[in-house]
Amino acid sequence: MKEGLILAGLVFLLAYWLTGYLCSPAAWLRLLDQPNERSLHLTPTPRTGGLSILGSLLVGVVVYHLVLLHGKDSVTNLWFIGAAAVIGVVSFWDDRANLPPGVRFGVHCLTAIATVLGTGLAITEISFPLLGSYSLGLIGVPLAILFLIWMTNLYNFMDGMDGFAGGMTVLGFGFLGYMALKGGQPGLAVLSFLIVGATGGFLIYNMPPARIFMGDVGSAPLGFLAGVLSLKGVQEQAVDFWVPLLLFSPFIVDATTTLLQRLFRGEKVWQAHREHYYQRLVLSGWSHRKTVVAEYVLMCASAGSALIYSQADERVRFVLLAGWALLYIVLARGVSWIELRQGRGLRGEI
Repeated sequence: MKEGLILAGLVFLLAYWLTGYLCSPAAWLRLLDQPNERSLHLTPTPRTGGLSILGSLLVGVVVYHLVLLHGKDSVTNLWFIGAAAVIGVVSFWDDRANLPPGVRFGVHCLTAIATVLGTGLAITEISFPLLGSYSLGLIGVPLAILFLIWMTNLYNFMDGMDGFAGGMTVLGFGFLGYMALKGGQPGLAVLSFLIVGATGGFLIYNMPPARIFMGDVGSAPLGFLAGVLSLKGVQEQAVDFWVPLLLFSPFIVDATTTLLQRLFRGEKVWQAHREHYYQRLVLSGWSHRKTVVAEYVLMCASAGSALIYSQADERVRFVLLAGWALLYIVLARGVSWIELRQGRGLRGEI
């Protein structure tokens, strides 16, 4: 495990160097994200930082597999990274050429299906505190596929503010790796820490005010890997079903709630918008830094709750899940209150 952590540190340095290069106007693969009416940034900014994340991660995984494991026992991890690379290639193509939504979504679906069927990754049962465990049977396979598709896309939806998606990745995968290590799954832990290292090197340049964005080439593969490693951790009994959901709940709740609201209003959910809760805070006058700090506090709180959940009895687990459900309702109402207050303030000034 010590060698794996050292490798994660080297991956961090590689990602830091690659991201710095991609920030340069002379970078060969440099693409600029031009501000528009749906953007939160005001100046053209490079959006290929995900290449440094994905590239350094691929190097780290190959070294881990060939040097530290001598080609053994990590075939599944290589499958996961290979699938993420496919998503990354298509996402980079999309960043350059604006592919039709159907093409991107089709690749996400095919990759999720191939991963679940090819590795046997499925949700076999779900446990509810105080209510017991319930076997899903055959429905576990399509549920796993849908989960991977949604995680791939929601990460993309939530990558719209400086330091946000990168911070969620570092914290989420960091805690997931720690729990996998405690749960006796060192391979899963090392892969999580490699992702942390690759994203951490990028995040230094992505903190407000961001010098570079990760783009689809970073957000989509990271979302896919978040889904894959969550399912793998549950399947290997390294974590309970609700633990990864708590870890990534700041993204899952915001993206899912916003999607459902837009569906109910009959809007085109595949079109870019500025209706996520974090976007609404920025548009209400909060700075990027203030908003991302608030989100980091929320991420740390959810991760801490996941740690407590993993060691608690059934009653405490039930209270934690119910408490977080109530808290997210309160937070959603709080954002609406901030918007209303800001709107009143603006009208009062006119």
